Amino acid sequence: QVQLVVSGGGLVQPGGSLRLSCAASGFMFSDYAMSWYRQAPGKERELVATITRADGTTNYPDSVKGRFTISRDNAKNMVYLQMNSLRPEDTAMYYCNAHWRWKDYWGQGTQVTVSS
Repeated sequence: QVQLVVSGGGLVQPGGSLRLSCAASGFMFSDYAMSWYRQAPGKERELVATITRADGTTNYPDSVKGRFTISRDNAKNMVYLQMNSLRPEDTAMYYCNAHWRWKDYWGQGTQVTVSS
């Protein structure tokens, strides 16, 4: 049974930091590219970070570049999203995604709220 269990969301003040974790099971984790997406109310789901399966190359949109860092631990089947210098516009539900060829798996999402 495929599972992506996300944790680490919460309420943080502007300028603060949060670290999201995604624990994967039920599939060959090291074969999959891993990503984090987010979706704010009334907006489309947005890709915020990707890390490849092979050499760990990362990619970010301009909106989070320099503030967010994705990493993975293939030995532990874990992927992380370190979020620094958070802004109110980062408020959204954050999702973990695993992708390989035609296969896509999604975690349950965790709410991140940036507010004073």
